[in-house]
Amino acid sequence: MSDSSKSAPPSFSGQLEQYEAIRGEIQAALDRVLRSGWYILGREVEAFEREFAGYCGVKHAVGCASGTEAIALSLMALGVGPGDEVVTVANTAVPTASAISMAGATPVFVDIDDYFLMDVQRLESAVTGRTKVIMPVHLYGQMALMDAITEFARKRDLLVIEDAAQAHGAEFKGRRAGSWGTLGCFSFYPTKNLGCYGDGGAVTTDDERLYERLLMLRNYGQEKRYYHTIKGINSRLDEMQAAVLRVKLAHLDEWNEKRRQVASWYEEFLGEACARPRERSGARHVYHLYVIRAADRDGLRAHLEKQGVTTLMHYPVPVHLQKAYEDLGYGRGDLPVTEEAAAEILSLPMHPGVTRGGVQRVGEELQDYYAKRGGMR
Repeated sequence: MSDSSKSAPPSFSGQLEQYEAIRGEIQAALDRVLRSGWYILGREVEAFEREFAGYCGVKHAVGCASGTEAIALSLMALGVGPGDEVVTVANTAVPTASAISMAGATPVFVDIDDYFLMDVQRLESAVTGRTKVIMPVHLYGQMALMDAITEFARKRDLLVIEDAAQAHGAEFKGRRAGSWGTLGCFSFYPTKNLGCYGDGGAVTTDDERLYERLLMLRNYGQEKRYYHTIKGINSRLDEMQAAVLRVKLAHLDEWNEKRRQVASWYEEFLGEACARPRERSGARHVYHLYVIRAADRDGLRAHLEKQGVTTLMHYPVPVHLQKAYEDLGYGRGDLPVTEEAAAEILSLPMHPGVTRGGVQRVGEELQDYYAKRGGMR
């Protein structure tokens, strides 16, 4: 194929394309909020919380200021703090650990399986007398083995918090992310499958007592205005972001299905050129990211960038090797599967607006790179 006949490389996040598609709905929603004169914890937040809870298949959702604070608030609601341990994974964005630190607890890391998710077989060795919570991360849009994780926790009298920041609408065995654990935590960062136009987050739960406690914790510990029952923080989802999220929630299933279509095109055009993401049996992957593995990741990335294909790495340095967490005492080699993945992962463009031709272009450039190197992967 000549250069002139090639499709243009796809954009990486597709935020502008998404906005243009729903601009009228967004502008109407924002105008509704601005005309109301009420901008914090009002009708839009309440409506979104009801709608998002229903979408996730739980009784309650509590909006807050970010996905990080959703986790911190969840830990606070459970009474987890200094001296307590939370078992999670290091193959995640640092905010997962940041939130644990915010609550005063200590993150303990376990290695991952072939799907980049918590390896249930390694949980036993990570649990101590100080462990209070198991926190799986539903990374890249696919859920961890929640049946096995919740059963493991139940037998040891532990609690489960789902970090579902990248898994809006993902399913495992017919249940959506945020409905398996005692609490589920979501981020609405702009690039998420369900994202607002700033920071935002939410906690989902079926537990009435925790719901009431979260409502107070996010708003200075107030039971009613100026009456503070517990020590809380300021972590509130504002009305404009809630209004935006209500618009986008109505499109989420359609957008997720388009992401799955894009993933199927990658399957078609990447062929055997690299290790592609896999969908676990019983799972519905919603492809927040499309992450391949390549032994020559850095060389491949440089080639793709030169050809106009934007890529990213999620995440090149696992949390246990970050300088900020060196006090935990982990070293290189402690989580070998996580570390090997971190050296090979590469995120290709993935959003509902990616076209078949755009995916074909990425596939051609990737296969061209390996063809020139004798098939080395």
